[in-house]
Amino acid sequence: MSTHMMSAWRATSPGPLTTRPLEYVTTAVAEPGEDEVLVAVTACGVCRTDLHVTEGDLPVHRPHVTPGHEVVGEVVGIGAGVGPGIAVGDRVGVAWLRHTCGRCRFCVRGAENLCPDSRYTGWDADGGYAEFLTAPADYVHPLPSGYSDPELAPLLCAGIIGYRSLLRAQLPPGGRLGIYGFGGSAHITAQVALAQGAEVHVMTRGRQARELALALGATSAQGAAHPPPVPLDAAILFAPVGDLVPPALEGLDRGGTLAIAGIHLSDVPALNYQRHLFQERQIRSVSSNTRADAREFLAFAGQHRIEVTALPYPLDRADGALNDLKSGRIAGAAVLLP
Repeated sequence: MSTHMMSAWRATSPGPLTTRPLEYVTTAVAEPGEDEVLVAVTACGVCRTDLHVTEGDLPVHRPHVTPGHEVVGEVVGIGAGVGPGIAVGDRVGVAWLRHTCGRCRFCVRGAENLCPDSRYTGWDADGGYAEFLTAPADYVHPLPSGYSDPELAPLLCAGIIGYRSLLRAQLPPGGRLGIYGFGGSAHITAQVALAQGAEVHVMTRGRQARELALALGATSAQGAAHPPPVPLDAAILFAPVGDLVPPALEGLDRGGTLAIAGIHLSDVPALNYQRHLFQERQIRSVSSNTRADAREFLAFAGQHRIEVTALPYPLDRADGALNDLKSGRIAGAAVLLP
């Protein structure tokens, strides 16, 4: 164990934020394992999944885990078994997916995000709400140039999972896309869809978020449960609110698809077959991402400038950032800066 020390947050007693489930501690910096790299964190995005880990909406996988899986940093240590493709000094990204078995039928067919043995940064292993973290070398990502570290951080989950959600929504070329909720992931995904020629309509509760949506090029922006002004070819639900599933389905045109982007969703109300699902409307969930998704999206971000609204917080205010996220006070993405 290294004698170097660092500051980090730990989810010591998952529960509502009002019960102070996070503790800010000083702890030893871990040594990288055989197949791992040690990364000095320069920015870590604050994701709604971190909130679910902290508040106990997701079951505890690692007691006292350090949350955070939108990590930008510099490689400062390399395990003995790591190959030549990565070097000390490289700027890399550490994302949610950190391990798959590579052998199961899902991995073999290119669906490693469904691997039963998959493990995740900030849930199964300590994440980026800290000054350093370790990560398997095969699961860190080279990053596109032209972005600051705080701008890159939200791309590593909000961007990647939004990209996969857009694929799952099966939006036809030039189609009409509805987006429900407009935070860190949605404001990036909207730009990807617009760059691909889509017409985007946003439904979200916050006035600032609606203003941001229009500034980024959305055709319309209205309240979270309000009907879109036109029938939609596809929609993505980013808000973890099951009550929005029926209005989102009602907003779809015939043959439309609703993709649900979150890892957690409150209960979905009863659906009416004729009103919500008939005419070949469908619902699709989104489960994590593959490394191929990450590579494709980060390459896209390198070719198409994405405007990332990154709101900086010092590392020691991570609990405040999560509280602002939960309260809907963040238009864009919060980013922790050690």
